Amino acid sequence: MAQSEKVLANFQTRVRQLILRFQELKKENAELYAMVEEGEQRIKQLEETLAQKERDYESLKMARMMQITDGDLDGAKERLARLIRDVNKCIAVLSDEK
Repeated sequence: MAQSEKVLANFQTRVRQLILRFQELKKENAELYAMVEEGEQRIKQLEETLAQKERDYESLKMARMMQITDGDLDGAKERLARLIRDVNKCIAVLSDEK
């Protein structure tokens, strides 16, 4: 019976070791899941920040395009006014020659 008691004691020891190892792995698994969840939340936050920055960039780009357009429009009006004055002068000179 001593042999069977040794086998039983050895078996109980192995079962306790397996239980301890299982508990360690379970704890490690929970920590890893927490890390993954934290990483996913960080990714979501960064994606939201990126989307906001992209919207801000598009708004700034649109504002800059409007600013350039206004400046170009004023410049174009001035050039057109000069050309009209030049044409009027030319017409006046041609009228005087006849």
